[in-house]
Amino acid sequence: MAIKKILIVDDSPTERYYLTDILVKHGYEVATAENGEEALARIRVEKPQLILMDVVMPGANGFQVTRSIARDPALQDVPVIICSSKNQETDRIWGLRQGAKEYLVKPVDAADLLAKIAALD
Repeated sequence: MAIKKILIVDDSPTERYYLTDILVKHGYEVATAENGEEALARIRVEKPQLILMDVVMPGANGFQVTRSIARDPALQDVPVIICSSKNQETDRIWGLRQGAKEYLVKPVDAADLLAKIAALD
């Protein structure tokens, strides 16, 4: 199934705007959430085909939310790409171990993001 609807989970309004702008210009439908709890609620309602997940957020962090998604039979088929300022290799490995399909370091390069989405499509 082609990826059309993407949920962006990030507590930064600037980051949500930046990612939304890239995706909408390339024909994607975008929904947003400001934190992990809101994300889990929005996933069930919006039924996104891809989630872009920040790590450092108030409440549950992106690693925890990604793990919750990966362990939930109703949600585990929705791929997660972590987009984080945490740039250590250990962070990347940990993110992938939690169930993320990809890990991008902020600032996210638009071409790189679009290529990762296309590879999942």
